Amino acid sequence: GTNGKGSTCAYLEAMLMAAGYRVGCYTSPHLLRYNERVRIAGHEVEDADLCAAFAAIEVARGDISLSYFEFGTLAALWLFARAGMAVAVLEVGLGGRLDAVNAFDADCAIVTSVDIDHTDYLGTTRELIGYEKAGIFRAGRPAICGDLDAPHSLLQHAASIGAQLDCVGSVFHFVREATVWHFNGRLTHHDLPNPRMPGAYQFNNAACAVAALDALRPQVEVSDAAMHQGLRQAQVAGRFQVVPGPPELILDVAHNPHAAHALAANLQARPCQGKTLALWAMLSDKDIAGVAAAMAGVVDIWLVAGLAVPRGAATKQLTTALAGSVGEVRPCQNITEAWQLACELARENDRICAFGSFYTVARVLQLHHDCPHG
Repeated sequence: GTNGKGSTCAYLEAMLMAAGYRVGCYTSPHLLRYNERVRIAGHEVEDADLCAAFAAIEVARGDISLSYFEFGTLAALWLFARAGMAVAVLEVGLGGRLDAVNAFDADCAIVTSVDIDHTDYLGTTRELIGYEKAGIFRAGRPAICGDLDAPHSLLQHAASIGAQLDCVGSVFHFVREATVWHFNGRLTHHDLPNPRMPGAYQFNNAACAVAALDALRPQVEVSDAAMHQGLRQAQVAGRFQVVPGPPELILDVAHNPHAAHALAANLQARPCQGKTLALWAMLSDKDIAGVAAAMAGVVDIWLVAGLAVPRGAATKQLTTALAGSVGEVRPCQNITEAWQLACELARENDRICAFGSFYTVARVLQLHHDCPHG
């Protein structure tokens, strides 16, 4: 999916583990350590185990050229095989049809959402992107779609191969209340606890995970009690991650307009007595103007930073996108400078929201850890 993959994997992992299964979980990208990508029974793999896996893949590949992601994916599955996993939860890296993860025939496949991102690889329309994502579906096996407006290309591909497609809004539904929510699909689950991860979109991600587990019965059995426990425990860094202050720090890897709209809605729904300072850095090949427009109504002060990584956007690119913005714009050379300025400007009742890319969140996490009060 365009957004929601990592969170949905976390819900699946947590609920399956609560049900007593030995679970391997492979996600990407990482924030601070590569080890974050490969978890076995809830724990990140050790350096020595990763190195052993890399060595094994290096020998096995012979003269075959592998990309960074292909190499890492094979290493993760090598580790899962040796560890005797009952269930493997695999997050697609990019797209789906041609992704390395799609080399494995999934017992159930989930497309969380379809929106515009990675256009150089996947196409510039939701129909083209939907087709690429539907490539992870398998004939005769359950497939879940969490997008209320599923592209026709996705629906058509699922039908053409005979996948057992369950779509939100048609086959399964969920209803939110103040402290609980209810799921109705192949099975009904009442009074599920609100997900630990904040944000309205997390209910959609959690519903996709529940729908997948229900579709896998009786091959996989997860009780309501295990679902409750998993929903209360699942968390992923950088998904509207709130670090208490003062000032409060919110970290979000939102890097496309779809995710930025969700972030803006979450900020509006979370009371703040003071100002919202946005520390913003992005990659240059993303829809910078679209992200800026999505966030324009919720930011008082923009701390705009250049990103010193391959494809990183320069400060000028971001400030240009903010031309005519209502909020105050403060250009900074890099994230370190922007973080220092944010800490100087932020008052007790203000909040700092760092967003725009995984690189942005990772760097701010490091800076906050080293010097939490700036």
